[in-house]
Amino acid sequence: MKIKWLVILFLLVASILGGCSKDKPKDGTTKVRVAEVTHSLFYAPQYVAISEGIFKKHGLDVEITTTAGGDKTMTAVLSNGADIGLVGPETTIYVYAQGANDPVKSFAQLTQTDGTFLVARNQTVPFNWDQLKGKTFLGQRKGGMPQMVGEYVLSKHGIDPHKDLNLIQNIDFANIANAYASGTGEYVQLFEPTASIMEKEGRGKIVASFGLESGKVPYTAFIAKESYLKKNAKTAQKFTDAIYEAEQWVDTHSAEEIAKSVAPFFKDTPLDISIKVIDRYKSQNSYSTNPILEEDEWNNLQKIMKNSGVLPKEVPHSVLVDTKFAEKSTEK
Repeated sequence: MKIKWLVILFLLVASILGGCSKDKPKDGTTKVRVAEVTHSLFYAPQYVAISEGIFKKHGLDVEITTTAGGDKTMTAVLSNGADIGLVGPETTIYVYAQGANDPVKSFAQLTQTDGTFLVARNQTVPFNWDQLKGKTFLGQRKGGMPQMVGEYVLSKHGIDPHKDLNLIQNIDFANIANAYASGTGEYVQLFEPTASIMEKEGRGKIVASFGLESGKVPYTAFIAKESYLKKNAKTAQKFTDAIYEAEQWVDTHSAEEIAKSVAPFFKDTPLDISIKVIDRYKSQNSYSTNPILEEDEWNNLQKIMKNSGVLPKEVPHSVLVDTKFAEKSTEK
């Protein structure tokens, strides 16, 4: 991976996030700017933390901006366009491998499985993975968690994604669903609620879950520069405490209750779709029930990266994962 993608996107992300104020709100809460890699019901606990007043309860005013892509999210964090990023932990390894003086660390895990689904066009017979051979597969960005897990699952089913498929992975993350809807590809890997909406509109059919197929993996976590975590330790602890409380809230409430809670963040998504999506994620244990990113999960992440040929170097868990905030949260 090259560091140049960070430089290229610097100005773009700065323009998106530059208007975010660092000033302390008048109500005395601490402002925290979060850049999320995409906007999805997959991140329900994050939105619950806002809608149920959990962040506010912990003295935080959290502002979320969608940056649409792991590279853009990391750029936002590195350029101080955001205090915290919500993204796949693999991005921290890429930056560390380039010799970063101020490493970016994962400090609170949000999801623990892949959140994408395989959508097929004109699927009229029972699905099996061999049906993908020789077909055009619209995948995700190379080096990102969705693509890596996708390749890991395909390999597990005896499919070489670079030899047995016509693999397309040069379409910008935000445009993948539109490309598929316009006729590109026979299969596509999509997040929710996009996958379910496409199915409801008759544009495709969900035939498999990459989350169920790949098992437990630290898919999405909150990251921040080491310097930010040191200078703002109290804020990081409050943030992690709130995330843990939100994760517990999601774990103990029904899909319908969660969908209604986060509805203001998904005004264009019908409530029945939201309920269906959240229930699907809950049933496959996608939502973390605590924010601790364990060492075995970290090692599994690197195994998946290695399988995809994008692991620049193996990095010990202790170097890029800071668990002290999450451990303190769960002890309360």
